[in-house]
Amino acid sequence: MKNSQLYKGSLNTIIMKLLEENGKMYGYEITQKVKAITLGELNITEGALYPALHKLEAEGILDVEMEKVDNRMRKYYKLTEKGTTETVNRLSELEDFIRNMQSLVSPKPNLEF
Repeated sequence: MKNSQLYKGSLNTIIMKLLEENGKMYGYEITQKVKAITLGELNITEGALYPALHKLEAEGILDVEMEKVDNRMRKYYKLTEKGTTETVNRLSELEDFIRNMQSLVSPKPNLEF
C-alpha cells in the first residue's frame, strides 16, 4: 500500500481481529499474517507493531503469555475478555467508516440534496 497513513489508524483493529481469529500470536507472526492476507500490499513494521501491542496491553485489551520455543522465550499476545468485547465494537466502527468512505468515493447516481 502506497500510503501507510491510510492503515495506520486501523492498526489496532487489525491486530485485534487477527487475535480474535487466531487465539494467540507473536509479533512477527502478526506481521507475516497481514502480509500474506494482503498479498504483500500491507507491511506492518516492527516500529509500528510493537508500540501498538504495548498500548493495547496497557489498556487491558491484550494479555501476554511467555512460551519456550526452541530454547528461547517467545512472547504471545491474546485478547482479554475486555479485548474481545472491544474488538466487536471497533470492527463495527471500522465497517461503518468503510461504508461511509465507499459512499463518498463511489456515490450512487441520482442522489438529491
